[in-house]
Amino acid sequence: MHRDDDLVAALSAPVDETAMARLHQLLERKAEQAGLLDVAYTTMDTPVGRLLLAATPKGLVRVAYAREDHDQVLATLADKVSPRILRAPARLDEVRRELDEYFAHRRRSFDVPLDLSLSHGFRQIVQKHLPQIGYGQTRSYAQVAQLVGNPRAVRAVGTACATNPLPVVVPCHRVTRADGSLGGYVGGADAKHLLLDLEAAA
Repeated sequence: MHRDDDLVAALSAPVDETAMARLHQLLERKAEQAGLLDVAYTTMDTPVGRLLLAATPKGLVRVAYAREDHDQVLATLADKVSPRILRAPARLDEVRRELDEYFAHRRRSFDVPLDLSLSHGFRQIVQKHLPQIGYGQTRSYAQVAQLVGNPRAVRAVGTACATNPLPVVVPCHRVTRADGSLGGYVGGADAKHLLLDLEAAA
């Protein structure tokens, strides 16, 4: 039987943080080379707290706030997308770079490819239209319903925003109530305030 010398060496090394990091990097590389990595994920600290980022080969599939419970989000991804899921930060370097630029007022829209497969039907239609709301601008739920060609679907627009799997990147934070109040937000009211204030200050 063929033995992978790198893997044997990594497994034989003393179990410390450095050895574990080396072993994990080796696992990432082997999974990637074998085409076994369907969902790569990492986390990053941002002004709105720690975000979980997950991507498929097609694109960014999930951005999750800490209050959503990252372990639960990963379990849902394993169930709905693929159980072949692994922490692989390098696959999300571009996403992290664009988010860093956004929070530093150097980026107004995102260019990373997106995988919208976690949404379907009307929800996905709404989420595809949300990036049309310009940076620093807001639209009411009713205005978004008109934008997607279904003026009566105000409540459904609210549901599409509440279930947006890609908050921040797909800017559901720019959708507010008709009276100007914030409305709900998956990241909480403080996060929605922060994002709108950040964009208004640019």
